[in-house]
Amino acid sequence: MAESQQVSSLPLPPMQYANQYTDDNVKRGRAPLPPPPIKDAYTMFGVQFHADDQIIRPLESQNLRRLYPQNYDHKRELKKLNHSILVNFLDLLDILIKSPDSPKRAEKIEDLTLLFIHMHHLINEFRPHQARETLRVMMELQKTQRLDTAERFQKHLEKVQELLQKCINSLPDESVLDTKLVIKMETDEDTAAGVMVPSGSTVQNHVTMNGHGRDVDVNEVPIKREKVEPEDDYQFDDVNVMDRMMCEITDNMT
Repeated sequence: MAESQQVSSLPLPPMQYANQYTDDNVKRGRAPLPPPPIKDAYTMFGVQFHADDQIIRPLESQNLRRLYPQNYDHKRELKKLNHSILVNFLDLLDILIKSPDSPKRAEKIEDLTLLFIHMHHLINEFRPHQARETLRVMMELQKTQRLDTAERFQKHLEKVQELLQKCINSLPDESVLDTKLVIKMETDEDTAAGVMVPSGSTVQNHVTMNGHGRDVDVNEVPIKREKVEPEDDYQFDDVNVMDRMMCEITDNMT
C-alpha cells in the first residue's frame, strides 16, 4: 500500500522569489525591494477599489440603498436585519414551491442580497471597536505576565539575600580573628619564670608565677600580637618572641 502524501491546501510560495532573500543578500543589499504601494485604483475579487478609499466605505458610495437611518443602534438594527432575512428566505422557499419561474424569485434574491450586504456593513463597523478591545486584552495579558515575572524575580532575590545573610552570619568577627592567640604552656624546672608560649599553641589552666606567689589566668590577660619580620642577617628565633610576650603579660599584671 502506497504511503499517503500530505498535500497542503495552500499554494506553494514562489521559491524563485523567496530564495533571493538569503541572509547574505539581505546583508549586502542584494535582496529584491518590495513592490511599491498602489497609488491608483486596483481590483480585488472583481471589485474595483481606490487607494484613498475609506476602510469602511458608506453604503451611498457603493450605490446601495440604505435600509436604516443615519443615527441607529447597531444591536437593534442587526436583530431587525436578521429577522428580515429569515422572513425573506421563507418567502423565497414558498415562491420556489408554488411558481419557480415567477419573476418574484429574482426580486426576493435581490432583497436577500441587499439585507446581507447591510448586515455585513454593520458588522464591519464593529471592527475598530474589536481592534481596540483586542489590543486592550493583549496589553492586560502582557501586564499580567510581567507582574508574574517580577514577583518570581523578587522571590528569588529574597532567597539569595537570605542565603548571603546566613553566610555572613556564619563568618567569625574581625575582632576575634585579630585578637585570638592560641598558646600552649610548657613548664621548665630549670627556669625561675618557667613559661614558654610559642606561637600557634593553646593556653591551658593557670600559670604560677614564682616571683609573685599567685595564680594568673592567662586567658584573661590581653596579649598584643606583633608581626616580627627577620632581617637578612638575623635568624628568626621563637624564644625571643616568647620572651617578649611574657614581658607584656608581666607588665599587664603589675
